[in-house]
Amino acid sequence: MINSPRVCVQVQSVYIESQSSPEEERYVFAYTVTIRNLGRSQVQLLGRYWLITNGHGRETEVQGEGVVGEQPHIPAGGEYQYTSGAVIETPLGTMQGHYEMIDIDGAPFRIEIPVFRLAVPTLIH
Repeated sequence: MINSPRVCVQVQSVYIESQSSPEEERYVFAYTVTIRNLGRSQVQLLGRYWLITNGHGRETEVQGEGVVGEQPHIPAGGEYQYTSGAVIETPLGTMQGHYEMIDIDGAPFRIEIPVFRLAVPTLIH
């Protein structure tokens, strides 16, 4: 697509020790996503898809409308940031996925979210 919107996604994850219970194989992570619209016109995020993989290779798929209850419009040169969470059974895992979006004319496009780690900080791997 020659005129596809330019959207950049950055993710930062953090282990939430106070909500985790390793003896019960429960590891809680928060992740903050920043979506930057580097294009010249507004875009809107309509839906999300996540593939969450724990340290044993067990995969969980999550999909739905919007993010954190919103379907944000992101103006040209603007950004949208949100924080959400994931619970896995191992101290190390990954997440990756994509956002379903539309441009100002209503044309759909997909933005890939590169793989990122969910890791307990004291874990050496």
